Amino acid sequence: MLSLSLLADTTWYPVTFDSPLNIARGVCFWLTIALLVTCAVLFLLMKFVFKKDFKQTALFKYLGIGAVGYACIVGILLLVLTFLEDGIEELLFYPLLVLIIAVGGSGITLFFRRDKTVYIACGCAVGAALIAALVCMGVLFSSGDSLWNNWIVTDDESNVDFTKVDQIGLYISAALLIAAIIAATFLLGKDESKGFDAKSISFAGVAIAMSFALSYLRIVKMPQGGSITVASLLPLIIYSYMFGVKKGVFAGMIYGLLQAVQDPYILHPAQFILDYPAAFACIGFSGVFAKVRKLDKLPQLQIALGGIVAGLARFVCHYFSGVFAFGSFGGGQNAWLYSLIYQSGYVLPDIAIVIVIGILVFSSPAFVKVARQYRPKEKPATSADAAETSPAA
Repeated sequence: MLSLSLLADTTWYPVTFDSPLNIARGVCFWLTIALLVTCAVLFLLMKFVFKKDFKQTALFKYLGIGAVGYACIVGILLLVLTFLEDGIEELLFYPLLVLIIAVGGSGITLFFRRDKTVYIACGCAVGAALIAALVCMGVLFSSGDSLWNNWIVTDDESNVDFTKVDQIGLYISAALLIAAIIAATFLLGKDESKGFDAKSISFAGVAIAMSFALSYLRIVKMPQGGSITVASLLPLIIYSYMFGVKKGVFAGMIYGLLQAVQDPYILHPAQFILDYPAAFACIGFSGVFAKVRKLDKLPQLQIALGGIVAGLARFVCHYFSGVFAFGSFGGGQNAWLYSLIYQSGYVLPDIAIVIVIGILVFSSPAFVKVARQYRPKEKPATSADAAETSPAA
């Protein structure tokens, strides 16, 4: 009964055409599927029929440029329609519009020229737009509008009612999960010696904005927040594969903050942390198997295992948020069971789609070769380590 109730309240965008925004989402969804199939066919033709290195053809560059441009156009279109229909605050709309434009220009520029100057310029442009969007988000949320819009303010903006949430459970679970994420980040990324540079910052900005633009391409939207998208997390997963866990976790956290801008469903400060920065920071764990050299001959397995780890970690954050913040939405159902069913309904399908498309992408030797050029080099062994591993005299 609970599953049927959730399905009844769920919005299925590919077959929902009751407004200009939903029509655009449906058209973009089916168009994206068609474009993905076309790209897959072109790759197979080049590899098995024409026997050419896909990466060395002009078509590879044009498809890359087209992918970046298409994602940004879709993002702008859906952002504008969301602004017109759902009334996104102007304080958020314009910074987000600039962010998508900045990432489109930067992404296309990187296909034509890649040097230190370009990386710095692209990093500064995307970084400035990203910071502006986050600052505007902070200003808006500090005003209390997010609580008012989600029915937590009872009568006026100074009277906040948190009685529907388990505050103690939220604070404890948020503290424990944040500590676990930080510990796992340093443990899994302990061999990553290089910090952020112009190149990694530029690619982080592009990955974040690409994922943000693709997140508008929803298949399903759940009634209390959460959605299934067309592989919106794939750019972040690829970024984590390329640059490592630490940078991937940071990029995922920034993306999570932007998700709070796009579709805020905030009932409590600790719930906000669990559902947005913490949950999406876990996507950075997807890069953990990229440095397992024994799996280098199976890049598809590397990306699949990484996606599973990242997806399960994200699921845990959403699960505890659902138990302690949204338990009362279950209509008397056990909060632990309600959250399990609810989160499974969108987190698991969403990450499954990402893994399937990721496996297809990483089946291209040319793509894998490019991605591995950026993998963080392991820290050089110290003299003490060398002495321990050297054979006895």
